Amino acid sequence: MRYVAIGDSFTEGVGDAVGNDAVRGWADLVAVGLATAGQDVWYSNLAIRGRLIQEIVDTQLEPALALDPAPDLMTFNGGGNDMLRTGFSVDRVMGLAERVVERCAETGTRLVILSGGDPTEGLPRGKTIRARGNDFMNFTRDMLARHPEVAFVDNFSDEELRDGAYWAADRLHLNALGHARVAARVLTALGVETPLPRADDAVVAKRDILTEAKYVGAFVLPWIARRITRTSSGDGRQPKYADWVRIDAATSSAKSTNVTE
Repeated sequence: MRYVAIGDSFTEGVGDAVGNDAVRGWADLVAVGLATAGQDVWYSNLAIRGRLIQEIVDTQLEPALALDPAPDLMTFNGGGNDMLRTGFSVDRVMGLAERVVERCAETGTRLVILSGGDPTEGLPRGKTIRARGNDFMNFTRDMLARHPEVAFVDNFSDEELRDGAYWAADRLHLNALGHARVAARVLTALGVETPLPRADDAVVAKRDILTEAKYVGAFVLPWIARRITRTSSGDGRQPKYADWVRIDAATSSAKSTNVTE
């Protein structure tokens, strides 16, 4: 199986840090899970944090489909960063998402679309963002009704995943447990039944005035500064797996790079 993932920070794996500025994330875990289930898995991940859906479609879709050999399976997520911006248009976002669906249909690539988890419990303007997310989900379901061949993994509606125990310190990205829960949902959708990890008795720090002030200084103000300066957290970054890497199930890692045999 040749599996390629495209998207933004959610698919790159931000929040699931593994040291030295490296991240893992649900897509890596899906590749390992498929290999553990007996598949011979080659994996590529072109996702880059901060990308809007237009950038994902324009810069990742065709390179993913042009990988040699061609991919059998693609996962796609996009639009989360768009929902945080003023001028968000669900019609425009869904038009771009449908382009991904149509191109995968043309190439015979199996497609799985994911929604991100719902982070709005802890975010400024959370109610507005959740309303946009709900509209996005309704439009997504309408689109997928026209494309029954596409699998959909709905993480936005997963109420358990809204618990703070699944989220990183920035409250916008899933932590290791959250990524593991998403991976389990994707693997199950692909026919590899995987139990859903749960937070159970995980303790989430209480939010007081000092905690909120530190949070704003560490995460909200830098985000605002990037919007003002029109920069992105993904500027200068390259995909972590731009070409096929073989997944070694025994060590849960990618073993070789730039291999097309």
